[in-house]
Amino acid sequence: MAGRTVTRAQLAEALYQEVGLSRSESAALVEAVLNEIVDSLLKEGLVKISAFGTFLVREKGPRIGRNPKTGQEVPIPPRRVLVFRPSQLLKERINAGQWDRTR
Repeated sequence: MAGRTVTRAQLAEALYQEVGLSRSESAALVEAVLNEIVDSLLKEGLVKISAFGTFLVREKGPRIGRNPKTGQEVPIPPRRVLVFRPSQLLKERINAGQWDRTR
């Protein structure tokens, strides 16, 4: 099953249609929410959204990798990665094939 990308414009359009904000207000609200999420991840490394899931910045240590073509060992430097853990409620809704849009 192929995934569908949801764009900022689609989120803003959904706000426009569902909530009744103007298109520019909807776009500004989407930007504000996304910026708040990014800022929180940069500062605290953790964002929890009730009934949806948790975004977490995790530190990965250095390791030795291997070039698959040549077999040569290559050092991989430490880095930060973003991890998403869905809530139990989201998992249940996904597995049931339904999503309650009122929540």
